[in-house]
Amino acid sequence: MSAVHAGDNPGTGSHDDDPAAAREPSGGADPARPPEFAPYRHPAAGWGAAKSVTELLVRERALLDGPRAIKRMNHENGGFDCPGCAWPDDTKGLHLDICENGIKHVTWEMTRKRVDRDFFARHTVTELARWSDHALESRGRLTEPMVYDAESDRYVPIGWQQAFDLFGETVRALDDPNRAAYYTSGRLGNEATFLYQLMARELGTNNLPDCSNMCHEASGRALRAALGTGKGTADLKDWDSADALFILGVNAASNAPRMLTALADAHRRGAQIVHVNPLVEAAATRTIVPHEFTDMALFKATATSTLNLQVRIGGDMALLRGIAKAVLEQSAHDPKALDEQFIERHTTGFAAYRELCERTPWEELERQSGLSREQILHAARIYREADRSIFSWCLGITQHEHGVDTVREIVDVLLLRGNLGREGAGPSPVRGHSNVQGNRTCGIDHRPAPEFLDRLSDVCGIDAPREPGKDTVATIEAMARGEVRVFVGMGGNFALAAPDTTYTCEALRRCELTVHVSTKLNRSHLVHGRRALILPCLGRTEQDRRRGGLQATSVEDSMSMVHLSVGMKRRPASPHLLSEPAIIAGLARAALPDSGTPWEWYVEDYDRIRDTMAKVLDGFEDFNRRVRLPLGFRIKQPARELVFLTPSGKAEFSAAPLPDVLPAPGTLVLGTMRSHDQWNTTIYSDNDRYRGVKNLRTLVFLNPDDMRERGLAGFDPVDITATARDGSTRSLHGYLAIPYDLPRGCAAGYMPEMNVLCAIGDHSTQSDQPIMKHLDITVTPTPTAHTRTPTVE
Repeated sequence: MSAVHAGDNPGTGSHDDDPAAAREPSGGADPARPPEFAPYRHPAAGWGAAKSVTELLVRERALLDGPRAIKRMNHENGGFDCPGCAWPDDTKGLHLDICENGIKHVTWEMTRKRVDRDFFARHTVTELARWSDHALESRGRLTEPMVYDAESDRYVPIGWQQAFDLFGETVRALDDPNRAAYYTSGRLGNEATFLYQLMARELGTNNLPDCSNMCHEASGRALRAALGTGKGTADLKDWDSADALFILGVNAASNAPRMLTALADAHRRGAQIVHVNPLVEAAATRTIVPHEFTDMALFKATATSTLNLQVRIGGDMALLRGIAKAVLEQSAHDPKALDEQFIERHTTGFAAYRELCERTPWEELERQSGLSREQILHAARIYREADRSIFSWCLGITQHEHGVDTVREIVDVLLLRGNLGREGAGPSPVRGHSNVQGNRTCGIDHRPAPEFLDRLSDVCGIDAPREPGKDTVATIEAMARGEVRVFVGMGGNFALAAPDTTYTCEALRRCELTVHVSTKLNRSHLVHGRRALILPCLGRTEQDRRRGGLQATSVEDSMSMVHLSVGMKRRPASPHLLSEPAIIAGLARAALPDSGTPWEWYVEDYDRIRDTMAKVLDGFEDFNRRVRLPLGFRIKQPARELVFLTPSGKAEFSAAPLPDVLPAPGTLVLGTMRSHDQWNTTIYSDNDRYRGVKNLRTLVFLNPDDMRERGLAGFDPVDITATARDGSTRSLHGYLAIPYDLPRGCAAGYMPEMNVLCAIGDHSTQSDQPIMKHLDITVTPTPTAHTRTPTVE
């Protein structure tokens, strides 16, 4: 059993004696600021967002830099290119299509605070490990490369070339290139991504785990099987013309706040908007879009939903099959209910799917979805009466054992009415980080297609390995066994983002060398191998000047638009910072001294990287010209043109069995999620405005009836125990129970703190994703007295 108390797990550690750190948020452990909870009843965004942004600008002393960034971050011709989420830029030329999280993300990076050599000289790694994650990141920007010194238990300065040489010597000493793994988060630009995968493959490995392995792997596999493409087909113009929008498993107000603009516009023009989520989130109610100044001045809110369906956790597939069943039943009386011509011309497998729907009883669909037949029929009627429909989803769909089957069910429902290959229709997954989709497009894939490897080898003159590499979970398991000895992380906070936190940290410590390319100090730097490097890089807000002049990097949003991003700050946080492409080139040259790849030549001018990418990557032809068009260009999607690169040459219906998602007696199903004042593993504060929580992260949201059944009242301390498939258990102690509007049998709490509950072996057999949205737990009162005196409004 792994047992963790609130305040002492790797994601919520307490503070050392540093006075500044002691004032930082710490997961709700500060008794001077008692936790509060009151249901949120206000519009999303609006003045609440403006107030939150202003407070952050004041706290980070960015009252001038922040507004300046809003006006010209990071497009060459003005406008805000968010380095946070992957929601597309506005296509109407709107220069103020910004959001609270985007401004926070930029301001957090532009902080004037610094983590320099003097900081590391004052604090041992053991001391820093006791700080909270907020305290670590809030100390500011890293300023120069550092290496871990075991004798003093401190990071000490190291020159860039010496750091590169340490990496090169360690990698060259490996007896197998597969003993190294190269991870990337979604922050890496396309040019750096291409160089990174080129380095790994020239070194001889496909060990390229990435954050997609933990978030949207299920989406890619499902869409590829059904349509022959791993991406959605809808774009922002389609959102502007859809008659119905179905939003599943998405907390848009926090995860993709700029979606609020599209939802408000859709509601005004009369589109139907259906939100499917166990929690009714703020984005599923109403909003005041900040750049709509008249509405802001008049406090005028716009509805963002016409129907909210609170499915039980994991019950989305049953709802979708119910919609399909209702549409098929209606087709017996209304021939327009189905697009029979589309089905006949462009699909295969329809007969089997129809039979499956017909023999699935309504009682089972109600039981598994947690919805009534009337509610399912209401959603089906909206879908049937809409001429053009888009289905959009996020991690609430994918982080389950049956995530692939559920995404395929989404496609099945779309195919029934021909909602593909035409304006205003199609599948539209919501990616999280700004370039997570671009990472995969540009070669970060542990299972690369042979055709891609052939082109890469031919164009770049390397012998790319053909053996599949390790994904995120497999990499962690291989580190734990001592098989992977070198871990390189490009961005992100791997130790906290990954599942089974304790196991993952122990695995990282078994490495010979860990290397993290970062802008700020985080938990992963403190969970190090025998030797460790911190390599600080430029942020997206900062100008990247090379011998070829001011450089721009490109990113791909969640709707396949590729555009350039140019930093606006002339003076980087430190003169010792390097760009990510320059760091990769330095690592590659040290590890591959005989390489014929012109690493230094590439990073003198990123246009040279793009010229090579144009020869290797499908859809990137004439890259340098097209990426400089206004708003860039859209990568061609064959399925959008009804060209299906599947074995049958058609869109393929799925006929997967309906999973049983009901919890066993006495247990609950837990789904982890982000708070509002958080971006991935970066925690800005202990508040969650849209859920009415203040000064608290160590909590679990529970259905009030489930609480009464367990003898719990609001703010009672509880122990949470997750049981893995192999029977092992992991526990959190002293969390506070918060009554919330959730379906019976469901619970919710925050990542990364609760990642410790997801066993490394609890990953989907369909996608290999950790099932962080479907953990079997028990919740019991904490036997010891709790020291806090919470208040409830």
